[in-house]
Amino acid sequence: MAALPSRTLLVTLLGAFARRTDDWMPISGIVALLAELGADESSVRTSVSRLKKRRWLEAEKRQGRSGYRLTDVAKDALAAGDRVIWHARQPANLEDGWCIASFSVPEKDRARRHLLRSRLAALGFGNVGQGVWIAPARMRKDALQLIDALELRDYTNVFTGRHEGGQDLTTMIQSSWDLDDIDARYRAFVAEHTRDLEGFPQQIDHSAVGPRDAFVRYMLAVDDWRMLPLRDPGLPRELLRSDWAGDEAVRLLASIVDGLDEEYIAVCLSGRGDKDLAEVLAALEASS
Repeated sequence: MAALPSRTLLVTLLGAFARRTDDWMPISGIVALLAELGADESSVRTSVSRLKKRRWLEAEKRQGRSGYRLTDVAKDALAAGDRVIWHARQPANLEDGWCIASFSVPEKDRARRHLLRSRLAALGFGNVGQGVWIAPARMRKDALQLIDALELRDYTNVFTGRHEGGQDLTTMIQSSWDLDDIDARYRAFVAEHTRDLEGFPQQIDHSAVGPRDAFVRYMLAVDDWRMLPLRDPGLPRELLRSDWAGDEAVRLLASIVDGLDEEYIAVCLSGRGDKDLAEVLAALEASS
């Protein structure tokens, strides 16, 4: 397995587990877990240092153990990421309507205008026309937060409402998002992870996959998944093709999430797992 960027894996790890452990993780546990994915200790500590500079992490000792606590900045960012990254699992209700963001930012602020466009796209908004972007109504809060963060309130308007007529809605959706590309990415995700992960919980129950492999496969799949919904706003299913690959990808991801051995994570984050991780893992695998 080729090593993945430690920074990406660290963010995935924090998002998946740190909030389950009272917003704190020991540095030795972080190093041990990411080592299973091919990340060396030096690169992990460098990634931790970078997140400290971004004000995501603060050093904190608990019960004599060195570790890092998630800051409010990190928790807010992870919560915002959750809304975007996981919303494909919950398709929007067509009856809830749409969030429409329009803007006319002067040329002197073109840098912020470009940021607004790129970040709306990253949130999953589709471009309807010049200066007009649309997404399911549930993205209203995220759009307003983005506009405030870029200090562009004076040049923007955000509305919520229903499509009442005019162009066929399905046609408009097709032209506002590259749905073929999104569908192809979901199909690639399924192809990449189905062979190893289909029937994941059943494999765990029958000892075919030990806790170390379960964790590795979980992290690789979630790390791959994180980028997919950035292009998919979780559109109402009645507006999508009947064989939309996102449905199969979501089911596969659910099996991965359900199949993770939580005891393995607990061991790595406890004092037991730090000094002799291999011995602990062998004991866990023998008892699974």
